Amino acid sequence: MRSPGVVAVAVVDGMPMFELSIVCETFGLERLDLADPWYELRLAAAGPVRTRNGFALTPPYGLDALVSADTVVVPALPADHVDGDARLDPELLDALRAAHERGARMVSLCTGAFALAAAGLLDGRTATTHWMRTDLLRARHPRVRVDPSVLYVDDGDILTSAGRSAGLDLCLHVIRKDLGWEVANQVARRLVVQAHRPGGQAQYIDAPLPRTDGDGLAPLLQWAAERLHRPLTVAELARQAGLSPRTLARRFHEATGTTPLRWLHAQRLSRARQLLESTDLPVDRVGEECGLGSAGNLRHHFIRAVGVTPTEYRRAFHETRLSC
Repeated sequence: MRSPGVVAVAVVDGMPMFELSIVCETFGLERLDLADPWYELRLAAAGPVRTRNGFALTPPYGLDALVSADTVVVPALPADHVDGDARLDPELLDALRAAHERGARMVSLCTGAFALAAAGLLDGRTATTHWMRTDLLRARHPRVRVDPSVLYVDDGDILTSAGRSAGLDLCLHVIRKDLGWEVANQVARRLVVQAHRPGGQAQYIDAPLPRTDGDGLAPLLQWAAERLHRPLTVAELARQAGLSPRTLARRFHEATGTTPLRWLHAQRLSRARQLLESTDLPVDRVGEECGLGSAGNLRHHFIRAVGVTPTEYRRAFHETRLSC
């Protein structure tokens, strides 16, 4: 079997432990019964570091280990490097550029994408990061095509993951590419996780609350929210508000940033998610209760908006599961 090679991890002072531990668990723990040889993991840093959780680490390799590696992984960055004004070490950025130029596969987990973007490696590329930081990544690096809906992006020689546990999804994907489905599935079983999770980040993003204009449309929004099971129309909403349909559309956009029908659709999907999480209603009843009709129609709209089927969503988020 071809060697999967050297995986070098860029360790930064103040880095959170979770994503770093994902890399160490997936690539650093030899599983020679599954694949021989296994990966060779090298932790690389400019010097001794302390994680955000207070653990002191002395990585055995310097940043030059990134340049000579087959795969370079940048786990999540410290918060002050993402949300604050702290700058990444120029030597780290140079090492990332040199590794890429040499032909290394570049991988980021969660906000590690900000390091790849700062090094210019994501320009013109599709990438992702934690859904709470996708807008920031897009604003700070406008040449990056940010996809906020996926768990990870495989763009050939550069791979990026969404937040937190999505880093594990990407690491298993790398193992799958290098060593095959059977090995990746066995690793996933030993970690007691799914080898491949359905859907993307959309299923984990809270539905945003609409902007409001004080008490102007609040009574109408409340009235409509209590009648989502009915086939509401713009004309009916306008009558309820005492406005013409055209005036309602203008006022609605000013208040919520969207149209009445799109707002209704978003509320129905939000209601469907709530029912799937908190009740045992059959899927067809959920569709009826939230105004999306049959189980098939609910499934169609749910997959488009959330990325998974209603049944898969319930399996992941039902409150009886969450309390176990």
